[in-house]
Amino acid sequence: MPWRTFSKHHIGILSEDFQHKLGLVVEGQQMVAEKVDRLETRMERLETRMERLEVKVDALEVKVDAVAADLSAHRADTEAHHGVYRLKED
Repeated sequence: MPWRTFSKHHIGILSEDFQHKLGLVVEGQQMVAEKVDRLETRMERLETRMERLEVKVDALEVKVDAVAADLSAHRADTEAHHGVYRLKED
């Protein structure tokens, strides 16, 4: 087998091997890109859910503040009428 024939044959094998490996790299990059896209979608949904949760927490804080104000007013009223109301213990 002459040197040139061996070299062309060898280069052809190396080229095929390189093309195969390059194809694997490209496929891997596509898989990573798809996973990143799915992750971005999940993060966007999570952000939306967190925003809704913030709204609910804010509404709950308003309700808790209202209950605290009612309790404070009730306490002030019962302290103002100290001695007027008596609890009957059995």
